[in-house]
Amino acid sequence: MIETDRLILRPLTHKQLVKYIKDDHSLEKEFGLLPTKKNISSSLRSALKQSVLPNVSDQDKDYLYHTFWTIISKPDHRMVGDICFVGEPDLNGEIEIGYGTYEEFRGKGFMTEAVGRIIGWAKAQPKVKSIFAATEKDNVASYSILEKNGFKHIGEVDDMMSWKLQF
Repeated sequence: MIETDRLILRPLTHKQLVKYIKDDHSLEKEFGLLPTKKNISSSLRSALKQSVLPNVSDQDKDYLYHTFWTIISKPDHRMVGDICFVGEPDLNGEIEIGYGTYEEFRGKGFMTEAVGRIIGWAKAQPKVKSIFAATEKDNVASYSILEKNGFKHIGEVDDMMSWKLQF
């Protein structure tokens, strides 16, 4: 678990991910939080079941790079979004991040703060040398978060933009 003044970033265990996927507020109950509307898409639910859960339960993998980290607002006592790595560092020490803020909590700076904090955590990991992210070209809010945290635009393919933060 890592924190900022306003946030707690908490990596989810396999059992907690199962509760997250159920989206029945049992995860919030476990953490002593108020219920949050997450709206998990069918594609995300499928990815969680087919890729994330098996990787998190694989004892040969560092689950912190495969699980979702829930973002909790301390003042609101609610989950406000999620952040994750897309696997462990590659041979060049690069990891990829993904993130999403739940609709009612957008525009409040939570994700900019969470990305900044997870960057600090990643910099402290000896195998991590850089972080990659991809955003849709029309998702200004998402790439603004990356720009505010020092990411540089490195390219575009179709409707996607690529970003990198080198340490």
